[in-house]
Amino acid sequence: MKRLSIGEVAEKAEIATSAVRYYERTGLLPKAERVSGRRVYGEEVLRRLTAIRVAREAGFTIAETRTLLGDVDEETPVSERWRELAVRKLDDVEALIERANGMKRLLEEGLACGCVSFEDCGILQRAAVAAR
Repeated sequence: MKRLSIGEVAEKAEIATSAVRYYERTGLLPKAERVSGRRVYGEEVLRRLTAIRVAREAGFTIAETRTLLGDVDEETPVSERWRELAVRKLDDVEALIERANGMKRLLEEGLACGCVSFEDCGILQRAAVAAR
């Protein structure tokens, strides 16, 4: 099995070496073997980093990613862990989309606004009514 330095791992995974150290510190990656004081990794770390990337892109937190990777419950299949986490995360994403759509509407209204002052602005008046 080929041994990789932290720099090689980072380059192959297309992440910073600091991210590799961070994932190790947070427990997402197992502690690296040390040779002459330097971290060395087996190639399997690249698959683990790919799984971490997918989880992070899906919006999972470090703790959720740790659960997904099986560090909390190794007996539950990954598909079941993904399902449980995804159901909860989808609610968060729906709320985020709703908020982003509201922001977009407000910005678009603002682009069409010709008000001279905030006091006369219809956008602010509608927002104040909606907040009540």
